[in-house]
Amino acid sequence: MQKQSAGSGSGVLIRGSLITLKRKCGKPTCACADGAPHTSPALSYSVKGKTRILTLRSADVPAIRQALNNYKVAAAELEKKALSGLRLTTLKIMNAKRRA
Repeated sequence: MQKQSAGSGSGVLIRGSLITLKRKCGKPTCACADGAPHTSPALSYSVKGKTRILTLRSADVPAIRQALNNYKVAAAELEKKALSGLRLTTLKIMNAKRRA
């Protein structure tokens, strides 16, 4: 059985942002104590107004990036359909008012 990365699959939608967490581990002998902090990829997203952060494995990043892109495409398509519906409704109402 083959393991799948988080968010894998062409139809997965994820709303959020890929971010890079930077932090020091706290070990006094680590290079991060005096220099650059450790970094790791993470997904930042909100649920009911509360921001959450999910730390990712490097192997998960491509699938998460694809799922984020899928969400953007789906949201753009939905917005396009909603605007089209508004245009049709506006025309229908304006035509009805002209006939009255």
